[in-house]
Amino acid sequence: MTSLPASLPSPLTADALLAEARRLAPRIAARAEEIEAARRLPADLARELAEAGLFRMVLPESLGGPALHPARVIEVVETLAQADGSTGWCVMIGALTAMCAAWLPEDTGRTMFGAPDAIIGGVAAPTGRAERVEGGYRVTGRWSWASGSQNCRWLTGGVVVTQGGAPRMIREGVPETRLVCFPIEDATLHDTWFASGLCGTGSGDMEVRDIFVPAERTFSMIAERPRVDHPLYAFPAFGLLGVGLPAVALGIARRAVDELTALAQQKKTPLTGRPIAARGAVQEAVAEAEGTLRAARALLMETVNATYAAGERREVTLRHRAELRLSYTHATRSAARVVDRMYEAAGGASVYRASPLQRCFRDIHVATQHAMVAPATLETIGAVLLGVEANTVTL
Repeated sequence: MTSLPASLPSPLTADALLAEARRLAPRIAARAEEIEAARRLPADLARELAEAGLFRMVLPESLGGPALHPARVIEVVETLAQADGSTGWCVMIGALTAMCAAWLPEDTGRTMFGAPDAIIGGVAAPTGRAERVEGGYRVTGRWSWASGSQNCRWLTGGVVVTQGGAPRMIREGVPETRLVCFPIEDATLHDTWFASGLCGTGSGDMEVRDIFVPAERTFSMIAERPRVDHPLYAFPAFGLLGVGLPAVALGIARRAVDELTALAQQKKTPLTGRPIAARGAVQEAVAEAEGTLRAARALLMETVNATYAAGERREVTLRHRAELRLSYTHATRSAARVVDRMYEAAGGASVYRASPLQRCFRDIHVATQHAMVAPATLETIGAVLLGVEANTVTL
């Protein structure tokens, strides 16, 4: 393993990174209102998270990263999201977008990730256009949901490759797509993030106009294999990119259960003066929420571990990919049901801005809207489980 950039904790192990997340969690929770009001992650907090190594979780060992097992990534992101959903989301985006380093030439990776506070972000959806030219591409595009981009040094964007202005087709009806990486200075960030939840993620639009991106800063997770031979990068590419989504959702849901549990000891029923913890409806809600949350997390961890083991053997199948995405969608949507139950069980107390439950409610119902865990994913998953033909490229 190469030496770490100066100021990073050494070594960057799973236990050390989880300890850093737990150390920072109380301070993050205390700043939740500030983060939400700013509609972005404060620069000093982003820097502190970066210097703790939390954006480097899946970087290759050759670049000073730990190439963490995805199950350990879940633990770290879940811990941060329990403190504040927006912070967990921003770390998820930055840390997992950094997986691009396994596809890029090592020298390019060193340029992009050599600084200890280097953060990358972006959007994989191919809403940009990249005209093939000598040595690279001329890129134009605008992407929504560029979470955490204000604190990034580098950004990525999904593009459709064109030649002579027309899409290059891999086969009939399927254009070639790539991901391109460019420095923040090449992009314009548009302040469009006025959202109901995950307000502090700064997930506005990013735009570039006719910039040159050299070929060595582009890659395809569909058509190309990673350059780094490691079990982590044998994990399904879109599965690795999306592994933080259920982690954020589970962290938010755990916070909701904890908040309701604390409130239930304090809030009194008007007629009896007894804590609402004594009410059967509240007891049932907490028991059901605990079972739902732990079962969803267990399925997620079981499936992630099984898929990683298959990757170690280089035997990941379409079935593995489908079951992996099922565990993501199931965990995220189960977490939303848990938050809903806790929000309802709290009664009128949950609607006030002072209650973390209202933020959990708003945050979880933005997280569920991500395309990688949307209800439509269940159609593709179900088709695979039933042996029916389906478009499974992004599983």
